[in-house]
Amino acid sequence: MVKKTSRVRKEPTPRRPPESHAGMKVLVANRGEIACRILKTLREMGIPSVAIHADVESEAPHVMLADEAVPIGEPNNYLDAGLIVRACRARGVTAVHPGYGYLSQNAGFARACGEAGITFIGPSPETMEVLGDKRAARRAAEECGVPVVPGELECDTLEAVRAAAAGVGLPVLIKAAGGGGGKGMRLVRRREEIAEAFAAARREAVSSFADGRLVVEKFVSPARHVEVQVLGDGRNAVALGERECSLQRRYQKVIEEGPSTGVTDTTRRALLAAAVRLARHARYTSAGTVEFLIGPDGAHHFLEVNTRLQVEHPVTEALLGLDIVRAQVEIARGGALPQPPPPRGHAIEARLYAEDPARGFLPTGGRVLSLDWPHHPGVRIDSGIRQESEVLPFFDPLLAKLIAWGEDREQARRRLIEALREMTLLGVVTNQAFLLQVLTSDLFVEGRTFTTTLESTPWREPEVPEEAREAARRALASRTRIDGTGHADPYSPWDPAEGRGAPA
Repeated sequence: MVKKTSRVRKEPTPRRPPESHAGMKVLVANRGEIACRILKTLREMGIPSVAIHADVESEAPHVMLADEAVPIGEPNNYLDAGLIVRACRARGVTAVHPGYGYLSQNAGFARACGEAGITFIGPSPETMEVLGDKRAARRAAEECGVPVVPGELECDTLEAVRAAAAGVGLPVLIKAAGGGGGKGMRLVRRREEIAEAFAAARREAVSSFADGRLVVEKFVSPARHVEVQVLGDGRNAVALGERECSLQRRYQKVIEEGPSTGVTDTTRRALLAAAVRLARHARYTSAGTVEFLIGPDGAHHFLEVNTRLQVEHPVTEALLGLDIVRAQVEIARGGALPQPPPPRGHAIEARLYAEDPARGFLPTGGRVLSLDWPHHPGVRIDSGIRQESEVLPFFDPLLAKLIAWGEDREQARRRLIEALREMTLLGVVTNQAFLLQVLTSDLFVEGRTFTTTLESTPWREPEVPEEAREAARRALASRTRIDGTGHADPYSPWDPAEGRGAPA
């Protein structure tokens, strides 16, 4: 069980940076598990680090991991590029790592860092403007011979969307041109749905990205979502293998694995070559991900480029034994591209969300009252929480990622199942049991994983693993106040009635 951490932040032990990184000081412009993950690598490299934090999370784990911490006020200030650049100047920061989300794909932020003399650990703003925009990225893919999904780029009016749908053929996806993450995306199966879907997609695109431009693409189904991890130095690029990310809900990934079970060696070579070709064409620097759809005929189609570190990058790290964040830092310092070994074995990642599968996966929150991660061979846990952490409604519900590696897929799957069964997280409802249900299903065992699998399958209401129930009973016995009659305190958060306090 994780011990309660002191609320007094200790000063870090002074460290002398290695000669190759002398003078470097990195601010991590993020929070949660990805900030923790980046800060751990910076500490291993001997590079001084700075965290930023909203006032409501001054004692968050990522704050404790950093050498210095800067309060930024309200939670939405993680998106304030000017404020973050000023914080960098005030603390003598030489480089910024943006993680994923927030400002990680914001070309304006990358440009502002450069103008302030601060190295942005990621692609250039010019590359982001090309590959981070669906219209420009599609044109770039076509220019270097990468196959794309049939569609139309200029669909900013209802009339244009209707014409595109008629030309491409239903069903289609209406997608925001200026962003990703499933925002501003609507599936249209019937012509009478077009007007409502257009309005909703445009509204969400403007709200999320301040950009109402839309594109229309053919909806490929059943399809596998397969992505290639690349590293570039602005001149050359290398591919680090592929990951399958087909298991999604509302276009948000839930379970990822590598290598893909649905990719032949011939298709794999074509995917890797296409990704490298596009990265070289765009003069890509740092880590990025080229995403593809593979249709029922086995043909692959370019989808988009994520010009940042991906949530699921630990899958590739487990397969190669390579630290991608370290590679990003070294590339930013002018270092050479790594020469990765061939992938070995199989790796699977499960995203642990603060959400309630029994209530339509609504986001949840609360205080983490008890937390105990398993420690097993081949299992890695990237977490942004600790015991007593407050899971707040202002932030993304991703709490942690559990990654299991095995000599083969079945060993990796069993290791991940065992880790999920043994972990204890009480006080916040999570998707722990749902992840177990998916991993033990015949669909997953047989590799029948497509982008529509999770939402088209009638999953039963998840059951709390017996191991978690037993942990909850032990916690209840040790933490609940007992009154004079021997009854539990009726106001205790550990009341097991209706499963409260136990993982969901």
